[in-house]
Amino acid sequence: MNNEMNQLISEKIKNFRMPRYNELPNMGLYLEQTTKYINTFLQPLGCIEITPSMVSNYVKKDVIPNPIKKLYYADHIVYIIFVSFAKNLLTIENIGHLIEMQRASYTLPVAYDYFCNELENMLFYNFGLKDSVEFLGETQSMEKDMLKSLVFSAASIVHMHACIEAIKNRDNK
Repeated sequence: MNNEMNQLISEKIKNFRMPRYNELPNMGLYLEQTTKYINTFLQPLGCIEITPSMVSNYVKKDVIPNPIKKLYYADHIVYIIFVSFAKNLLTIENIGHLIEMQRASYTLPVAYDYFCNELENMLFYNFGLKDSVEFLGETQSMEKDMLKSLVFSAASIVHMHACIEAIKNRDNK
């Protein structure tokens, strides 16, 4: 691809930023509000839009916690974001195993913020906005290695979809 096309593709992601845990709403959102909120962050990645029925299924399968009096809080939002992102690569059962590993190893705010940092790191690298991948965190663990693999794979798929979309748009002109 030429430089103009690469620049067009990288424009899509250059201002991408996931909200960190302490920036998430924690006043309780209804299901419709929750899905709309999450979709605003996942839309630039080309992720499939999540629906209330999808979230209800994640709850039924015990992958995410039950809402509290029909309201979803920051912890719920984190799990829904992660499941929505990971389901393109893993089964719901394996996502559940990863979540259990996270619960045993790291607090949710730490794990989620690390996920956000890794996601942005890999996306910016894959989209040519960074020359190299940063090594994040001070400790090495199997859990971190697994998350890095998931995020790298997903970022590669996001990049591939963006390239295909750009080529289709170019060819349709």
